[in-house]
Amino acid sequence: MKNAAVLGASGYTGEEAVRLILGHPKLNLKAMTAHSRAGESYSDVFRNFAGQDLPPLTTLDEVDWTEIDVVFACLPHGASQETIAKIYDQVETVIDLSADFRLSDPGLYELTYGRPHEFRSLLGERVYGLTEFARDNLRGAKLVACPGCYPTCSMLALLPGLAGGMIEPKSIIIDAKSGVTGAGRKASLAFAYSEITDGAQAYAIGMHRHAPEMDQAIRDFAGQAANVRFTPHLLPMNRGMIATCHVNLTEGTDVAALRKHYKSTYDDEPFVHILEKGQVPQTRHVRGSNHCQIGIFADRTPNSAVIVSVIDNLTKGSSGQAIQNYNLTQGWDETLGLGYVGVFP
Repeated sequence: MKNAAVLGASGYTGEEAVRLILGHPKLNLKAMTAHSRAGESYSDVFRNFAGQDLPPLTTLDEVDWTEIDVVFACLPHGASQETIAKIYDQVETVIDLSADFRLSDPGLYELTYGRPHEFRSLLGERVYGLTEFARDNLRGAKLVACPGCYPTCSMLALLPGLAGGMIEPKSIIIDAKSGVTGAGRKASLAFAYSEITDGAQAYAIGMHRHAPEMDQAIRDFAGQAANVRFTPHLLPMNRGMIATCHVNLTEGTDVAALRKHYKSTYDDEPFVHILEKGQVPQTRHVRGSNHCQIGIFADRTPNSAVIVSVIDNLTKGSSGQAIQNYNLTQGWDETLGLGYVGVFP
């Protein structure tokens, strides 16, 4: 058994991490922090945890780090790097769910997030945890940077084709949509019920901070130089994510060959599933699970294809992938604590 602490447990990703840890056979939830809610019981913050035997919410300084083996840092971007640096030498493993250690280039991090990276030595130690493509690096890793939800959904859809030389890297268009929980748990007029219900909207058009992360993943895992065209949208649903990727195929590749390649790539994966021809992925079928479903379709434009990927943004796109990554750092079965199918209907 390993003792776990969840930092930022009052947010949505923190709550999802707590939920998954409670079902994990080798994790004991020892501490939870929430700066603004310190001193409260967890069931007062999230009523769905009523009746569970949980530690109270505390401040970071109140945690006895000698009792903690692994930290799941579900903190805001910017705050995470400073907190992790403070506790890094006191714990065995840190799984960071923020953006602070995702980009390997500190200059690109500053350009993308508008603040400098203050802990470059830690940045040099981190492993970028897109699990299905990073297993060899994850084993024994101390600091794991979990990918963003949009890059997870999109890269699972694109990397096999790019790595196999079947997709042109210079012509990728990603049209992606997320539930409102992707924006975090905060009071904001933009996310009020009457502001988002019965509508959909694009945002951060042409400049979303996850685009450079996708370019980096394509370079690191597929060996290709890319500059993806990515537009995110907000949908009036709580959780779920869909990425519709429009790609041009390389000479000599057709959709049948592409689908066959994806099936062979993901055939042994516990969480990534290529649907049969004609089946369309839907977010409702992966809700609450760590699964990703992918569909591959011919486009009416010659030599092109449409690849559709769906995940739950809070699970496979965040806390579920974090648990999966931690399992691998320990040499455990990566499915431990993640054996849930989607909640439907």
